[in-house]
Amino acid sequence: MKDGVIADFTATELLLKNILKKVNKRYKLGRPRAVVGVPSGITEVEKRAVEESVMQAGAKEVYLIEEPMAAAIGSALEVGEPSGNMIVDIGGGTTEVAVISLGGIVVSHSLRIAGDELDEDIVNYIKKELNLAIGETTAEEIKKEIGCAAPLMSDLSKEIRGRDLTTGLPRNIEITSAQIQEAMSESIQKIVDTVKSALEKTPPELASDIMEKGIVLAGGGALIKNIDKLLSEETGMMVYVAEEPLDCVVRGTGKTLENIEKLRSILIDARKRR
Repeated sequence: MKDGVIADFTATELLLKNILKKVNKRYKLGRPRAVVGVPSGITEVEKRAVEESVMQAGAKEVYLIEEPMAAAIGSALEVGEPSGNMIVDIGGGTTEVAVISLGGIVVSHSLRIAGDELDEDIVNYIKKELNLAIGETTAEEIKKEIGCAAPLMSDLSKEIRGRDLTTGLPRNIEITSAQIQEAMSESIQKIVDTVKSALEKTPPELASDIMEKGIVLAGGGALIKNIDKLLSEETGMMVYVAEEPLDCVVRGTGKTLENIEKLRSILIDARKRR
């Protein structure tokens, strides 16, 4: 997977086959129905690739749900109510911003800048500013432990090891949260700008509801320190991090599958094995 969509069709199919095989071994499901979360900006070709991969892996029926809708359901938002709700799902490959009302997405933006891009920002910053090569796994650890979107009350630091680009030898350095904030600032500002753009396009009545309820943050990116504070300052609205933000999309997808007849209207479409 890359940027929230399938980059390697064969590898995805094998992965899904292996997962279904394990599930079938335990629960004897046969050919299951599947609901798959996809970015709201997905193209028809990418959509077809997802459906084909899941069908080839052994599913009987495949339904697609837009990730911000799944995240909203997983965050326990009342998506069927006539009032407006705003969800910002900062995942690995994409950031999904959506305003939801009456079981539908009224405004949505899908930005292919999210957790993976932030990891790359950290790798590039340390390479350029500190002359040290690190891997994306190390970058992700740094982001989780000391990464922040706005200055912290007291600066955090972390010792990291990488390869010195001059000598080619291993070297340890200490890096601070202020440096990581600087490394990620451009990408995080693009996320903030996307949220503001979605708010500008939101009908006044729904914008009023969001002003009253606040914005909900989901996805791994919601755990970046002070990202809720930064968004609140930039939008002038309350911003809340969902409970267990990492699991919102998968929980929402699961709830949709459990109540598929009731929630069929929120699904994009269905593909059935003939």
